[in-house]
Amino acid sequence: MRRSLGILILLAGVLRAEVADSSASGFTVQITATIAAAPDEVYRKLVRGVGDWWSKDHTYSGDAHNLSIDEKAGGCFCEKLANGGGAKHMEVVNFAPGKMLVMRGALGPLQTMGASGSMLIQLSGANGGTNLVLTYAVGGYLARGLNTLAGPVDTVLTLQMTRLKNLVERGDPAKSAAAKQP
Repeated sequence: MRRSLGILILLAGVLRAEVADSSASGFTVQITATIAAAPDEVYRKLVRGVGDWWSKDHTYSGDAHNLSIDEKAGGCFCEKLANGGGAKHMEVVNFAPGKMLVMRGALGPLQTMGASGSMLIQLSGANGGTNLVLTYAVGGYLARGLNTLAGPVDTVLTLQMTRLKNLVERGDPAKSAAAKQP
């Protein structure tokens, strides 16, 4: 079953998110965006500038600049925490600069559950810009059913991709096309 969770119309393209499927044992969310920049630029911001666009509200440290993605097979999407601590959010398992990034792991509260996920972010050129498709498939066990988390995960990842789009296009992750321009 496909259940649309919302469509956001943004300047220079559309960002669409949906829960593609869900059941008690897992779910898949898919987010598509058109970004007015070349795939190499989008990839560079996605991987090397994660702290510039990821929301601080969805970190353990409260500071997105503590996040990093180590761009290599086996690399860590990690976060530095106080007193020398750290969190491994995901592991890079495959990447092709300007084209794709594949990571495995459980984001946020999924880490404390019997869950694991695979995130594929694909980039392709289109009309002088980039088509971005993020697919995050999560499986595992949660007594009340993992499908209860599909909507919240979709909402958080949609926020993150909207912030990436805003950063690439407007230089500010919080500034959407709908926001008043100075």
